[in-house]
Amino acid sequence: MKRAVVLFSGGLDSSTCLVWAKAQGFEVHALSFMYRQRHQVELQAAARVAAAVGVAQHLVLDVGLDRIGGSCLTSDLAVPKDSPDIGSTIPITYVPARNTVFLALALGWAEVLGTGDLVMGVNALDYSGYPDCRPEFIAAFERMANLATREAVEGRARVTIHTPLMRLTKADIVRLGRSLGLDLGLTHSCYDPDPEGLACGHCDSCILRRKGFDEAGVPDPTRYSAIS
Repeated sequence: MKRAVVLFSGGLDSSTCLVWAKAQGFEVHALSFMYRQRHQVELQAAARVAAAVGVAQHLVLDVGLDRIGGSCLTSDLAVPKDSPDIGSTIPITYVPARNTVFLALALGWAEVLGTGDLVMGVNALDYSGYPDCRPEFIAAFERMANLATREAVEGRARVTIHTPLMRLTKADIVRLGRSLGLDLGLTHSCYDPDPEGLACGHCDSCILRRKGFDEAGVPDPTRYSAIS
Protein backbone atom coordinates (compact mmCIF):
# COMPACT_ATOMS: atom_id res chain seq x y z
CA MET A 1 0.00 0.00 0.00
CA LYS A 2 1.35 3.40 -0.98
CA ARG A 3 1.99 5.79 1.91
CA ALA A 4 0.88 9.40 2.27
CA VAL A 5 1.69 12.05 4.85
CA VAL A 6 -1.44 14.03 5.71
CA LEU A 7 -1.00 17.43 7.35
CA PHE A 8 -3.58 17.15 10.08
CA SER A 9 -4.83 19.75 12.57
CA GLY A 10 -7.99 17.98 13.70
CA GLY A 11 -10.17 20.54 11.95
CA LEU A 12 -12.95 19.94 9.48
CA ASP A 13 -10.78 20.36 6.39
CA SER A 14 -7.76 18.30 7.41
CA SER A 15 -9.96 15.56 8.86
CA THR A 16 -11.82 15.36 5.56
CA CYS A 17 -8.44 15.03 3.85
CA LEU A 18 -7.56 12.20 6.21
CA VAL A 19 -10.59 10.12 5.24
CA TRP A 20 -10.12 11.12 1.59
CA ALA A 21 -6.58 9.75 1.64
CA LYS A 22 -7.79 6.48 3.13
CA ALA A 23 -10.51 6.26 0.48
CA GLN A 24 -7.81 6.69 -2.18
CA GLY A 25 -6.06 3.62 -0.84
CA PHE A 26 -3.16 5.33 0.92
CA GLU A 27 -1.59 4.09 4.12
CA VAL A 28 -2.09 7.27 6.14
CA HIS A 29 0.63 8.86 8.27
CA ALA A 30 -0.93 11.87 10.00
CA LEU A 31 1.25 14.82 10.99
CA SER A 32 0.08 17.40 13.53
CA PHE A 33 1.88 20.34 15.10
CA MET A 34 2.05 21.86 18.55
CA TYR A 35 3.13 25.35 17.55
CA ARG A 36 1.97 27.07 20.77
CA GLN A 37 -1.34 27.91 19.13
CA ARG A 38 -3.99 29.37 21.42
CA HIS A 39 -6.43 26.69 20.19
CA GLN A 40 -4.33 23.73 21.31
CA VAL A 41 -7.58 21.87 21.92
CA GLU A 42 -7.41 21.08 18.19
CA LEU A 43 -4.73 18.50 19.00
CA GLN A 44 -7.22 16.65 21.19
CA ALA A 45 -9.60 16.64 18.23
CA ALA A 46 -6.79 15.35 16.02
CA ALA A 47 -6.17 12.47 18.41
CA ARG A 48 -9.91 11.65 18.45
CA VAL A 49 -10.23 11.66 14.68
CA ALA A 50 -7.03 9.68 14.12
CA ALA A 51 -8.23 7.01 16.55
CA ALA A 52 -11.71 6.87 15.02
CA VAL A 53 -10.51 6.75 11.41
CA GLY A 54 -7.50 4.54 12.00
CA VAL A 55 -4.09 5.65 10.76
CA ALA A 56 -0.73 3.92 10.49
CA GLN A 57 0.93 6.67 12.57
CA HIS A 58 -0.03 9.96 14.16
CA LEU A 59 3.01 12.10 14.83
CA VAL A 60 2.83 15.42 16.70
CA LEU A 61 5.84 17.70 16.23
CA ASP A 62 6.68 20.56 18.61
CA VAL A 63 7.40 23.74 16.64
CA GLY A 64 7.51 26.91 18.75
CA LEU A 65 6.16 29.49 16.31
CA ASP A 66 5.21 31.69 19.27
CA ARG A 67 8.90 32.62 19.45
CA ILE A 68 8.47 34.34 16.09
CA GLY A 69 5.07 35.88 16.81
CA GLY A 70 3.22 37.98 14.27
CA SER A 71 -0.17 36.32 14.71
CA CYS A 72 -3.00 36.41 17.21
CA LEU A 73 -2.99 32.60 17.14
CA THR A 74 0.47 32.50 18.73
CA SER A 75 0.23 35.54 21.01
CA ASP A 76 -2.12 37.41 23.33
CA LEU A 77 -3.47 39.63 20.55
CA ALA A 78 -7.25 39.52 20.27
CA VAL A 79 -8.81 37.20 17.71
CA PRO A 80 -11.06 39.19 15.34
CA LYS A 81 -14.75 38.39 15.74
CA ASP A 82 -17.73 38.73 13.39
CA SER A 83 -15.64 39.98 10.47
CA PRO A 84 -17.95 41.22 7.70
CA ASP A 85 -15.48 40.68 4.85
CA ILE A 86 -13.73 37.36 5.44
CA GLY A 87 -11.13 36.69 2.77
CA SER A 88 -10.87 40.25 1.44
CA THR A 89 -7.62 40.95 3.31
CA ILE A 90 -5.00 38.85 5.10
CA PRO A 91 -6.16 38.80 8.74
CA ILE A 92 -4.08 38.74 11.92
CA THR A 93 -4.96 35.06 12.32
CA TYR A 94 -2.42 34.42 9.56
CA VAL A 95 0.66 32.73 11.08
CA PRO A 96 3.80 33.84 9.19
CA ALA A 97 5.17 31.04 6.97
CA ARG A 98 3.17 28.39 8.84
CA ASN A 99 2.25 26.27 5.83
CA THR A 100 5.77 26.59 4.41
CA VAL A 101 7.23 25.31 7.68
CA PHE A 102 4.65 22.54 8.03
CA LEU A 103 5.04 21.36 4.45
CA ALA A 104 8.83 21.31 4.80
CA LEU A 105 8.59 19.06 7.86
CA ALA A 106 5.99 16.86 6.17
CA LEU A 107 8.30 16.60 3.17
CA GLY A 108 11.14 15.40 5.39
CA TRP A 109 8.98 12.74 7.03
CA ALA A 110 7.63 11.63 3.66
CA GLU A 111 11.18 11.17 2.38
CA VAL A 112 12.04 9.01 5.38
CA LEU A 113 8.86 6.98 4.74
CA GLY A 114 9.86 6.51 1.12
CA THR A 115 6.95 8.38 -0.40
CA GLY A 116 6.40 11.63 -2.27
CA ASP A 117 2.68 11.90 -1.54
CA LEU A 118 1.60 14.73 0.76
CA VAL A 119 -2.03 15.62 1.44
CA MET A 120 -3.09 19.06 2.65
CA GLY A 121 -6.50 20.61 3.28
CA VAL A 122 -5.88 24.06 1.85
CA ASN A 123 -8.81 25.78 0.23
CA ALA A 124 -9.06 28.88 -1.98
CA LEU A 125 -12.83 29.46 -1.94
CA ASP A 126 -14.37 29.63 1.56
CA TYR A 127 -11.19 30.64 3.40
CA SER A 128 -9.65 33.52 5.36
CA GLY A 129 -7.42 34.83 2.58
CA TYR A 130 -4.11 33.31 3.68
CA PRO A 131 -1.47 33.53 0.91
CA ASP A 132 -0.11 30.06 1.73
CA CYS A 133 -3.45 28.41 0.93
CA ARG A 134 -3.45 29.39 -2.76
CA PRO A 135 -2.81 26.95 -5.62
CA GLU A 136 0.13 29.08 -6.77
CA PHE A 137 1.89 28.49 -3.45
CA ILE A 138 1.25 24.74 -3.54
CA ALA A 139 2.55 24.47 -7.12
CA ALA A 140 5.68 26.45 -6.24
CA PHE A 141 6.41 24.35 -3.16
CA GLU A 142 5.91 21.14 -5.14
CA ARG A 143 8.42 22.30 -7.77
CA MET A 144 10.93 23.16 -5.06
CA ALA A 145 10.41 19.83 -3.29
CA ASN A 146 11.25 17.90 -6.42
CA LEU A 147 14.56 19.77 -6.62
CA ALA A 148 15.39 19.53 -2.92
CA THR A 149 14.96 15.89 -1.91
CA ARG A 150 17.22 12.91 -2.51
CA GLU A 151 14.28 10.61 -3.23
CA ALA A 152 13.05 12.89 -6.02
CA VAL A 153 16.47 13.74 -7.49
CA GLU A 154 17.44 10.06 -7.62
CA GLY A 155 14.10 9.18 -9.19
CA ARG A 156 12.55 7.05 -6.45
CA ALA A 157 9.66 9.27 -5.33
CA ARG A 158 8.28 12.27 -7.18
CA VAL A 159 6.71 14.72 -4.74
CA THR A 160 3.01 15.37 -5.27
CA ILE A 161 1.00 17.62 -2.97
CA HIS A 162 -2.63 16.50 -3.09
CA THR A 163 -5.11 19.28 -2.31
CA PRO A 164 -8.53 17.64 -2.75
CA LEU A 165 -10.38 20.57 -1.14
CA MET A 166 -8.75 23.41 -3.07
CA ARG A 167 -11.78 24.26 -5.23
CA LEU A 168 -14.55 23.12 -2.88
CA THR A 169 -16.88 25.35 -0.90
CA LYS A 170 -17.14 24.71 2.83
CA ALA A 171 -20.53 23.11 2.16
CA ASP A 172 -18.89 20.78 -0.36
CA ILE A 173 -16.30 19.85 2.26
CA VAL A 174 -18.99 19.05 4.82
CA ARG A 175 -20.75 16.84 2.28
CA LEU A 176 -17.53 15.11 1.26
CA GLY A 177 -16.45 14.36 4.81
CA ARG A 178 -19.87 13.04 5.67
CA SER A 179 -20.02 10.87 2.53
CA LEU A 180 -16.68 9.30 3.47
CA GLY A 181 -17.93 8.37 6.94
CA LEU A 182 -16.22 11.10 8.95
CA ASP A 183 -17.82 11.90 12.30
CA LEU A 184 -17.83 15.68 11.86
CA GLY A 185 -18.58 16.19 15.53
CA LEU A 186 -15.09 14.96 16.43
CA THR A 187 -13.42 17.85 14.62
CA HIS A 188 -12.51 21.29 15.98
CA SER A 189 -12.18 24.52 14.00
CA CYS A 190 -12.45 27.47 16.43
CA TYR A 191 -9.48 29.84 16.78
CA ASP A 192 -10.55 31.13 20.20
CA PRO A 193 -12.24 28.37 22.22
CA ASP A 194 -13.26 28.89 25.83
CA PRO A 195 -11.43 27.13 28.70
CA GLU A 196 -13.67 24.09 28.21
CA GLY A 197 -12.72 23.86 24.54
CA LEU A 198 -16.11 25.06 23.29
CA ALA A 199 -16.19 27.05 20.04
CA CYS A 200 -16.64 30.83 20.25
CA GLY A 201 -18.96 30.94 17.23
CA HIS A 202 -17.65 34.34 16.10
CA CYS A 203 -14.10 33.97 14.76
CA ASP A 204 -13.55 33.59 11.01
CA SER A 205 -13.07 29.84 11.32
CA CYS A 206 -16.31 29.38 13.27
CA ILE A 207 -18.25 31.55 10.81
CA LEU A 208 -16.96 29.62 7.79
CA ARG A 209 -17.61 26.29 9.48
CA ARG A 210 -21.18 27.23 10.43
CA LYS A 211 -21.76 28.56 6.90
CA GLY A 212 -20.66 25.20 5.52
CA PHE A 213 -23.10 23.20 7.62
CA ASP A 214 -25.95 25.64 6.91
CA GLU A 215 -25.42 25.57 3.14
CA ALA A 216 -24.95 21.80 3.09
CA GLY A 217 -28.22 21.33 4.99
CA VAL A 218 -26.40 19.21 7.55
CA PRO A 219 -27.01 19.63 11.31
CA ASP A 220 -24.08 21.41 12.92
CA PRO A 221 -22.57 19.15 15.63
CA THR A 222 -20.23 21.88 16.92
CA ARG A 223 -20.33 22.52 20.66
CA TYR A 224 -20.52 26.27 21.11
CA SER A 225 -19.85 28.36 24.19
CA ALA A 226 -22.93 29.60 26.06
CA ILE A 227 -22.01 33.17 25.07
CA SER A 228 -21.98 32.33 21.32
